[in-house]
Amino acid sequence: GCELTASTKSYTFQVDEEDDSDHILALSVVCLTDGAKDECNVVEVVGRNHENQEIAVPVANLKLSCQPLLSLDNFKLQPPVTFRLAAGSGPVHLAGWHQIVHREDASFEEDDDLSEEE
Repeated sequence: GCELTASTKSYTFQVDEEDDSDHILALSVVCLTDGAKDECNVVEVVGRNHENQEIAVPVANLKLSCQPLLSLDNFKLQPPVTFRLAAGSGPVHLAGWHQIVHREDASFEEDDDLSEEE
């Protein structure tokens, strides 16, 4: 997880470029934490599209009095990805999980599936 605040407006999750594994980052929950003001806190995800252009998409608009927490049901992203506090001062906590799939493991599983089918 990470926390976005007025002083730390963004957090980038990236993996080593030389790593040939597949990485999946899943965002589970975005919530306001102690010290949050009753203001709109907009969290956006910044990534790259198929043309390698930066694209920002708002994923949460939290306000202490009406929606202090949002469940994103493991919203899957491919690193590198940046989480940015586009509006508000937070603090906003983001939680999720990171899965690493080693390519040699994936090919091993595929071979097992083929032998079972035969």
